[in-house]
Amino acid sequence: MNASEQNNHHHEESPESLDIAGNETLGNPESDEHTASDTTIDPIVKLQAELTEVQDKYLRMYSEFENFKRRTTKERTDLLRSANQETLVSLLPVLDDFDRAQKSIQSTEGNEAIKTGVDLVYNKLKNILQQKGLKEMDTDEKVFDSEFHEAITKIPAPNEALKGKVVDTLEKGYFLNEKVIRFAKVVVGE
Repeated sequence: MNASEQNNHHHEESPESLDIAGNETLGNPESDEHTASDTTIDPIVKLQAELTEVQDKYLRMYSEFENFKRRTTKERTDLLRSANQETLVSLLPVLDDFDRAQKSIQSTEGNEAIKTGVDLVYNKLKNILQQKGLKEMDTDEKVFDSEFHEAITKIPAPNEALKGKVVDTLEKGYFLNEKVIRFAKVVVGE
């Protein structure tokens, strides 16, 4: 192409690229309008997406916080229920000693004042511990259950009704708020 052809070619632009005066424009006016409207839509779409993302994060954080509160409340309740467990477990041998003392005093004659005194102290201690959630395990003639009982030995059952059942309790078992804190040591009939 020579210079005159390039000049003619330059002036033979498409009608879309010329304005009313015949001057060249940068592009298609329709595409410019479309681009301008796209830039106004894009921020709105972008903001809506950001809003959705922030709402999603908020809901997740809110549910995590609710789960945290629920878990913390449960842990606190469990802690309060078993807070005295160590102290109560350490007092169980004292209860055992009181049981032995009562049996020993009942087998001797006289000393009614001592019997009464031991009974009063024992009952007072037992009531205080019960108020704290301690409960004695009932084992007499119950079916042996390894969830609650520890079998020390097995002996021939005195009668058929006691086969597989607790014949004698060597050491009482205790619950603290429905949780076993000491298994009953028992003799099982076979």
